[in-house]
Amino acid sequence: MSGARQATPVTGWDCHNHLLGPYDRFPLAAERSYTPPEALVADHSAMLASQGLSHAVLVHPSAYGEDYSLLFHALSEHDHLRGVIVARPGTPLELGSLRERGVRALRYSHRSGAAGNFAGSASIDDLRQMARAVADAGLHVELWTDCQALPGIAPLLASLPCPVVIDHMGSFDVDAGTNDAGFQQLVRLLGEGRAWVKLSAYRSLLKTPDLEPGRPFHRALVEANPDQLVWGSDWPHIRIDPWPGTRRLFDTFLAWTGSEPLARRILVDNPTRLYA
Repeated sequence: MSGARQATPVTGWDCHNHLLGPYDRFPLAAERSYTPPEALVADHSAMLASQGLSHAVLVHPSAYGEDYSLLFHALSEHDHLRGVIVARPGTPLELGSLRERGVRALRYSHRSGAAGNFAGSASIDDLRQMARAVADAGLHVELWTDCQALPGIAPLLASLPCPVVIDHMGSFDVDAGTNDAGFQQLVRLLGEGRAWVKLSAYRSLLKTPDLEPGRPFHRALVEANPDQLVWGSDWPHIRIDPWPGTRRLFDTFLAWTGSEPLARRILVDNPTRLYA
């Protein structure tokens, strides 16, 4: 990323977005679990501006496999963006050079169910093999998991030599409630400072008529440790129908958080420490 450009002032971060396409220039991998519509840089910029946010974290979609061309191109052109990539052991990428290119983390998946992880994702076993190299490169780990799987890997996460950020609020089970053992494990990891959490509740609420049942889960995490929370819209909401409305999700975050200083901590201060 060019040091000659003036840095974009931070008004807030959306810490979980994806770019897709244009497919005639950045085609998807032949082996993939899904084929999403295009989500272009211009659309992404308009989305951020509509919410008054200035910075974003782009998460490399597994549908691109090991082709990082789109992500690296976007990072090289826009100083307000940071990246998270998916890479497995033996990757030809030089991990030590990724920070200079705007990358801040490697992402792994460990979800319950026989078909939990998408083609092109990196597994928890990959994480075990790569954790020291990730830490030595000055990067952190991002993990897509769920509260059913979390208790089994909590000791590993607590022992990592680098920070770990858990996506989508641990994909909590809204029917099990906040006393669910898996969600309580997430609360403990966060409260003890052993994990960061991305506040993004809607994927756990797809079967509910509105978002309100997610409020107690949001509140429990905020009360556990507000200094290691960030927010992510999950734009462009891949494989979600009906579309949830990104502005609606942002407004819900603000309403649930309540306090303007606390919202600023989560939207500005915390992600700036983690991703800048």
